[in-house]
Amino acid sequence: MSNKKHHARTRAQESSNAIERMYITMRHLFNRGFYKPMGVSGETLREALLLLRPEIYGSIADDKAELEGLLYVIDRLPQGIEECTFINLTSDEGYANSHFKAIIPPKRRRNCYRIDDEQMNIEITRGRSEIYDILTHLTFMFIESHKISKRVIIDENGNTTRDWIKLEKAVLSKNKLSQNEREIAITHTANILGRTFNELSQVYNQFSTKDQPERLLHIVYWLGKLAIEEVVNNNKRTVTFSPVLRERLGHHIHGEIWADNIKNILLKNELINKPIHIISANMHSVMNTLFSNRALKTLQNKKGVFGVYEDLSKKENESLRNKVSKEALQNGMIYIPDTSGTNIDVQIFDTNKIDVSTLDLGVNKLNDNSDKPVILVMDYAFGEQAYETIDELLKPIKSDEKNVHLNVSSISIMGKAGILEGGKGDIMIPSAHIFEGTADNYPFTNELSKSDLEGDNVNVFEGAMITVLGTSLQNKDILKFFFNSTWNVIGLEMEGAHYQKAIQAASKIRKTINPDVKVRYAYYASDNPLETGSTLASGGLGTSGVKPTYLITRKILQQIFNN
Repeated sequence: MSNKKHHARTRAQESSNAIERMYITMRHLFNRGFYKPMGVSGETLREALLLLRPEIYGSIADDKAELEGLLYVIDRLPQGIEECTFINLTSDEGYANSHFKAIIPPKRRRNCYRIDDEQMNIEITRGRSEIYDILTHLTFMFIESHKISKRVIIDENGNTTRDWIKLEKAVLSKNKLSQNEREIAITHTANILGRTFNELSQVYNQFSTKDQPERLLHIVYWLGKLAIEEVVNNNKRTVTFSPVLRERLGHHIHGEIWADNIKNILLKNELINKPIHIISANMHSVMNTLFSNRALKTLQNKKGVFGVYEDLSKKENESLRNKVSKEALQNGMIYIPDTSGTNIDVQIFDTNKIDVSTLDLGVNKLNDNSDKPVILVMDYAFGEQAYETIDELLKPIKSDEKNVHLNVSSISIMGKAGILEGGKGDIMIPSAHIFEGTADNYPFTNELSKSDLEGDNVNVFEGAMITVLGTSLQNKDILKFFFNSTWNVIGLEMEGAHYQKAIQAASKIRKTINPDVKVRYAYYASDNPLETGSTLASGGLGTSGVKPTYLITRKILQQIFNN
């Protein structure tokens, strides 16, 4: 009889199992219709998140409060959510036509509505990935709130520390705080959070808004107040899912409306039969590459092409962006703002109306008008929404009772991703997408290669990429496993496998587009989750993302024009 070796589970295996448990639990809670995050029903989510200890959430498992993680989460949830006992996730159910004012988080495009003092409604129009994202952030926020309550409750009757009483007085004061009063309040808050005065002072302004300069104090107070009510009065916060959301989810309702609108505009402008090149990107890089040289010629002569791109990316230069946008609209660009709920705007460029001889892309002379490409740029999708939108877009459209197929020549996907070797601003060229938590893998022939983007003082890496279920759940142990194993993984993102699944279905099985459609994938690094201090929670790219963004954009356009 052979002696089987007992293998202890590695941290990577434990973490992988925690992610799986979280997603199974979130689906179960969604089907159930409601749960109490800090009650028995939310226990599995809390335990799994504390076991996982994702990089974005930093010191979630410690007694001290996690400030960078809190800032990351607060920027992606509606303002005022920390005050709400009831959080209701809904479909698009008509609140836009009501007196309720839409609250849009600064770092996530989603409509939220404050119904009353106790309730916040969050509209879900981008699929399951959006629900996972919100529930994970809420779980983190509620765990942090209970750290506060543990530090301030001093007996069973709910009496609190002097620090808490002083914080409450500062937050509820109707008068504007002086610098002296602010620093006194920060001192008490630092004690409550288990952080230093210096740590709080450094992040204080990052939490501040124009309307709410003392927002950090406000957030800490309300998170603590509701946690105290849960502990002392058993008044638990509740997350509910509306019946309409549960009924609609997964039926491509928003994606179908979005895609039909685009195809009708292509039909109306007699562009449906021309070679169409789809690019999933931001709403500025393609437009700026095609039109900034004409709109801002003097500036370009002075600063160079990448100097212009950098100026265009700066918040204060709205007038420059308006000039480029005006030039584009006058020369063949059709802008389609989203009205479907997908939050994905679209630009269509009819290159028949663009003088390509003015472009500095090394473009050969284009053929006659009938062959001149149409470039369709769609804004970033979110997770599983990538499958819904591309799947619907690649379906034929009915015209005069006949199915009209889109003449799709290429599909290019560019965007931000986490990198496992290298740093912020480096470029990744994937050769396959691996779907996290499964053995599903999507190899493809990428028209872009490492050699296409080398030689511009930007590091370029080539290999497989993981499509993760949510960036907020990644931890070092899982990422190190993928990086060091034979999977040869160079980075992680949220949409690649979903895009490729839809493209393969349309081109290889349904045959609704050319079976030999060209695909291009390229990402630039927004963070390195394996490096402490370089995670998504450590802040944005700033201008370091400009060069890789435009190097990728220019190479994609060059290949489209020289095809």
